Amino acid sequence: MALDPFVTSARAATAEMRKVFPATPLIHSDLLSQRFGSDIWLKREDLSPVRSYKLRGAFNAMRKVTSTHDIFVCASAGNHAQGVAFMCRHFGVKGVVFMPVTTPEQKVMKTQMFGGAHVEIRLVGDYFDETLKASQEYCSEEGAYFLSPFDDEDVIEGQASVAVEIEEQLGRVPDHIVLPVGGGGLSAGTFSYFGDDCAYTFVEPTGAQSLKMAVDAGAPMTVSKVDTFVDGAAVARIGERTFARLKGIDGSTVLHLDEDRICTTILEMLNVEGIVLEPAGAMSIEVLSEILDQIKGKTVVCVASGGNFDFERLPEVKERAQRYSGLKKYFILRLPQRPGALKDFLNILGPDDNIARFEYMKKSARNFGSVLIGIETSNPKNFDVMCKLIAEAGFTLTDITNDEALTQFLV
Repeated sequence: MALDPFVTSARAATAEMRKVFPATPLIHSDLLSQRFGSDIWLKREDLSPVRSYKLRGAFNAMRKVTSTHDIFVCASAGNHAQGVAFMCRHFGVKGVVFMPVTTPEQKVMKTQMFGGAHVEIRLVGDYFDETLKASQEYCSEEGAYFLSPFDDEDVIEGQASVAVEIEEQLGRVPDHIVLPVGGGGLSAGTFSYFGDDCAYTFVEPTGAQSLKMAVDAGAPMTVSKVDTFVDGAAVARIGERTFARLKGIDGSTVLHLDEDRICTTILEMLNVEGIVLEPAGAMSIEVLSEILDQIKGKTVVCVASGGNFDFERLPEVKERAQRYSGLKKYFILRLPQRPGALKDFLNILGPDDNIARFEYMKKSARNFGSVLIGIETSNPKNFDVMCKLIAEAGFTLTDITNDEALTQFLV
């Protein structure tokens, strides 16, 4: 029986990649397997040379056109830029990488490090749309080749090498595969390679559900307001070519996760397993609890898509994880302006309640002042006890933890 042409080409692309970089490991997770009663494996794309799968698509797209093009251009603030830079150095061609002015210095430095003298970085625009426009104008003027991060058949074929390696390393097709989704290159490539031979879960961040919107509408739609925290998957619109390959999927297989919730997995993987994952790379693991009935007793592969995590973000990740888990809350305390009032309040707190934030300004000619107070505790139920005691003591406490406007301004 003849193989599907896409399967044949994906295997050929994977074989070419072995000349440049090794396969990323497929590692069994005892922790997750025991927790979920399944045979769970992690495809560790965070261990690629650029700590994400993005160099696969960049390599495959570039290898096909280096004979006719010697200048390659991309617009990216993250993993795609680093993959393109790495491959520009490998092929010995010039790369011009456009990045927003707001790109963290760490990402700019890593992109330059991977590309070396072969890459020029141009910081243009405060927002990605401005960066993208500038990169495409440059391509038109210079006759350069634009490397899409996902919406390109050669890129999709290159990302399918993840599936090729999984099949080779596992010795068969897994029962279930869990894929993070941004622009759709990885999921389109994997779905096109495995087809109906396995079950799928596609997971997006709540603030960028472009695949779910496209499946519901039957065509790519644009997310009006994107939450950029999960930067590796914060895409406003699924690719036209990627969606053409994903159009037949069951909408019930497309799930989403709250950005704060994803942080709990980042911390657990770091603290327990010693694995550094970026937010997009943690999504396929965190979503397992949502599909328990589908994966019980099955062989499951979660694609950990990347590990380009800036440790300067760690305090924010911890903050988000604590808030999602109910272990940290923020309040506005209405405090009587009398001697001893603060001491009376502090005496109410339990042995496991810790003040993490305290801001108070005494106001003249007023009977009460306002305190912004952040409290951490060891068990979410402690807050129920604390709030009850505070109310009985006559203090007024307003929980602002989930008030997005206030917490963005005050916390």
